[in-house]
Amino acid sequence: MENIDSKQQLKRWRLILGKSAENKINSIGGCDPLSAEELLMDSALAQIYGADGDSSSANNAGHGASSPHLTKWLGDLRSLFAPMEVQVIQRDAIEKKGLKQLLFEPEMLDGLEPDISTGALLLMLKDQIPKKAKDNAREFIRKIVDDINKRIADDLKRSVTSALNKREHSPIPSASALDYRLTVRRNLKNYSPELKTILPEKFYFFERASKSASRTVILDTDQSGSMGESAIYSSVMGCILASLNSLKTHVIAFDTKVNDLTEFCTDPVDLLYGVQLGGGTDIEKSVAYCTGLVEEPVKTTMFIVTDLYEGGNRNGLLRRLSELKSSGVNIIILLAISDRGKPCYDESLARKIAEFDIPCFACPPEKLPELLARALKHQSLSDMMRDNK
Repeated sequence: MENIDSKQQLKRWRLILGKSAENKINSIGGCDPLSAEELLMDSALAQIYGADGDSSSANNAGHGASSPHLTKWLGDLRSLFAPMEVQVIQRDAIEKKGLKQLLFEPEMLDGLEPDISTGALLLMLKDQIPKKAKDNAREFIRKIVDDINKRIADDLKRSVTSALNKREHSPIPSASALDYRLTVRRNLKNYSPELKTILPEKFYFFERASKSASRTVILDTDQSGSMGESAIYSSVMGCILASLNSLKTHVIAFDTKVNDLTEFCTDPVDLLYGVQLGGGTDIEKSVAYCTGLVEEPVKTTMFIVTDLYEGGNRNGLLRRLSELKSSGVNIIILLAISDRGKPCYDESLARKIAEFDIPCFACPPEKLPELLARALKHQSLSDMMRDNK
């Protein structure tokens, strides 16, 4: 049994290290021969990770209207690996092997699995995409946007309605606004043993949230290259919130410059194309701009989506954040919007900001509705901070 386990481990190392490690592995006992599927997997991986792998299909990407070898390679990936693994390998293919050109062929974009990391790279390279592939690139981004919307849009809208509900009862009937708990409690005396049900004399309804903007939400998003995925989630979230009349939403993006993208909120793809991924970071400058958008501090929630690697005035940033917090603005620093594990961020600056009682943590996309509801209600985020640092 031990020998079998040892051979299995060696086989795993052979698949990890590639064909170049075969002689070394044979010298220490060798492993079982690779199966047909494992050989296919090894070949697909070698084109990206192997120094001596056959990369002809990769090198031919983008030369001509048809790339059958590359199409086969993409097909092999999807048949051999789980969707998450396909996304990782696609991203590595683009980043490690100079395969950015495969993004520039329309048929290749159609063949790629919609993946937010690839989408972020596309947006970073959007000015380099040739005309023949621009429509396909936008369609690829739209698929990502549609997927995010399916996952969080309804929950985000419900969280806003819930948070802004004044919990006052209205005489105007509305099934969607029925307060079931209070209605049952107030009518318990009208329980009918014969019918085994409550016969309510009166129904109680929540007053709907105001149709006019009663709160302001500012989304201030770092558009440096390292924040690409977070910028996509933040932008889609901004468009969802901008569609709600009960909120006044501002969507800002920054690197060393500040871009107010609020006017593009009617179409998230247009908004994302207004994001200029890459470049440096001047958080202080963006916070200064956002300060001018605050009309009623106590009714304003500001999300700053950044890894806090400040290239501008750190002391100025701390001063502005302190002043905004003291004025009543509810500020939340999102170090990342991602479910990929612990984010990379400036821990020193995060600690200093936390001294102002400003939460700093990463948030998985699926938790955004809960975060928004709590933020609008000014509830504690300590448990979310603990779970997502």
